[in-house]
Amino acid sequence: MAETQRSLSAFGRLSYAVGHFLNDLCASMWFTYLLVYYHSVLGFQNSLAGVLLLSGQIADGICTPLVGYESDRTSGCGRYGKRKTWHLVGTISVIISFPFIFSPCLGCDENTPQWVGLIYFIPFIVIFQFGWAATQISHLSLIPELVSSEHAKVELTAYRYAFTVLANIAVYAIAWLFFHFQVGSAEDPSITDNLGRFDIPVFRNLAIVVLGIGTVFSIFFHLGTREAGTHQQGAVLEPDEHQPLISGLRVTRPARVLQWKHWLKETSFYQVAFLYMFTRLIVNLSQTYISMYLTKSLLLPKKFIASIPLVMYVSGIPCSLVMKPFSQLIGKSMTYFVGLLFIMAFSYWVLLSSHMGLEVYGAAVLLGSGSATILVMSLSMTSDLIGDQTQTGAFVFGAMSFTDKVANGLGVMIIQVLYPDQTGAWYYRNVMVIVTGGMAIAAALALCTLLIWPIRIRRHLSSDSEADAAVN
Repeated sequence: MAETQRSLSAFGRLSYAVGHFLNDLCASMWFTYLLVYYHSVLGFQNSLAGVLLLSGQIADGICTPLVGYESDRTSGCGRYGKRKTWHLVGTISVIISFPFIFSPCLGCDENTPQWVGLIYFIPFIVIFQFGWAATQISHLSLIPELVSSEHAKVELTAYRYAFTVLANIAVYAIAWLFFHFQVGSAEDPSITDNLGRFDIPVFRNLAIVVLGIGTVFSIFFHLGTREAGTHQQGAVLEPDEHQPLISGLRVTRPARVLQWKHWLKETSFYQVAFLYMFTRLIVNLSQTYISMYLTKSLLLPKKFIASIPLVMYVSGIPCSLVMKPFSQLIGKSMTYFVGLLFIMAFSYWVLLSSHMGLEVYGAAVLLGSGSATILVMSLSMTSDLIGDQTQTGAFVFGAMSFTDKVANGLGVMIIQVLYPDQTGAWYYRNVMVIVTGGMAIAAALALCTLLIWPIRIRRHLSSDSEADAAVN
């Protein structure tokens, strides 16, 4: 018997899509400006700036699977829903901690030892990362609960990523405005091109503004979205085309629910985890080091650390809009591979171009388009892996996120420690080549395993309900 298809109305899709907007705004500042802020503005050593980012990634990596497990196990606050309850807890944690990360240490000055600042900032970073993880996992876990069609999952993921793009555009546009007005009122030419402690107000005000914007969208999400099983607002039950036209049929459920330990015995679980990890390494590390590459290797004025990331994410908008029909035409795996081709083209361009001028905007378009494509497809493949096992969906997303957080944190720490003092001018160019081109090759190998052994749940389910969902 075919099961009834769950779908969302236009309002339901919109209210869901904005639920991660606050996280996206904060993540944009975290990955793009954290190293720049602590190293070039506050004057932290490269290794200590890396320690701060690593501590955040480790905290996020630990919190993510734990939040996923608890989100699957608990019932939520009353009738509010377990996913939305954890989303609310995460949102509050982000709001109370994030402003302190991009503000100077209270009571500190230029002569304060850097280890004091390290101790001061780490607790705020840990609280922020817990909140970020709780919001991310609860929001992702809603996808297979709100919709059941595979293409509807791609569509919802694409809408979610479209607002991720808009969040990044908002951050970089506001940052560009702050730098523009600062340059217009500055009398010292060095302020125009170089970063320093005089930029502290820029980053502090940027954090406050994006936090205010994100809070508004979080409120809209909580008012407009309801979980399946409560009173799912905006949800429409659409009969499958093979379903008999008889009313009163109950939605079929899996014969046996997978527990979290069962996922650890599934080959597809590790295949998707590696693909997702390499995808996040490409997206996050390139976002983290693009500012260092622009200011340290290409020696461009600091306004480029706002304009180039802005171009990257604007180029991702058309990709997110055409993702659904394109994946229906050639399949998810081939769509992901097309995104990898854009990433490899960017890496090759950076490798061959010793002095980039305005052509850096063209390279940014390639990187932005490729990043948008592979991120949406990897999230969609994760939803395919979960299938109808939505009861443990948060654990799966949490485990995927754990691999990417730890890998990103270790990657940043290694890059920061290996930074050479004498020949560092082109160090970040080599970093950009490796984290895009090198990781793209690794992601392609992970994709090949999914083409040879498609996503399939092989254990712990009875034969009549075994999942046959394979990636196209």
